[in-house]
Amino acid sequence: MKLVAFCVFAVFCCSLANTSANRTMERKKLQEVLRQLNAVKSSLQHNEQMLNTPPKNIEDCCCLSALHCFRTNLQVQFNITERNRSKLYRSLNHHFTESGLNFCNSGNVRPTCQDCDSHPKENASEFFNRLESLIQRAIARLSMK
Repeated sequence: MKLVAFCVFAVFCCSLANTSANRTMERKKLQEVLRQLNAVKSSLQHNEQMLNTPPKNIEDCCCLSALHCFRTNLQVQFNITERNRSKLYRSLNHHFTESGLNFCNSGNVRPTCQDCDSHPKENASEFFNRLESLIQRAIARLSMK
């Protein structure tokens, strides 16, 4: 019985350590995304393109949908073969970025999120500001856990 209790305790502790390590990796990846975003933002924020842009106050369960929208716009509307843009795009696709933005704790309830095409169009400066806000929100949330 003692061996079983010890094994259960060891598995529990190991899972806590993995969760903490994952949160650290997610936070580091999101901080990297912010740095890359700032490099790209400075060269593109005066661009006059209008882009479908998720709102700043996106619901928790729609953050991944918003991330997908930002990624799609970045890929389609801007030349992602340029080095800094390519790095940002790859980082936005990274699994730690996605898991860091997965705020949904609704279990089996499927959230109803807007399609990217239904978001209002905003200029490039606002597009990048909202993406930055979403990433900062995720970093803050991971820092509180």
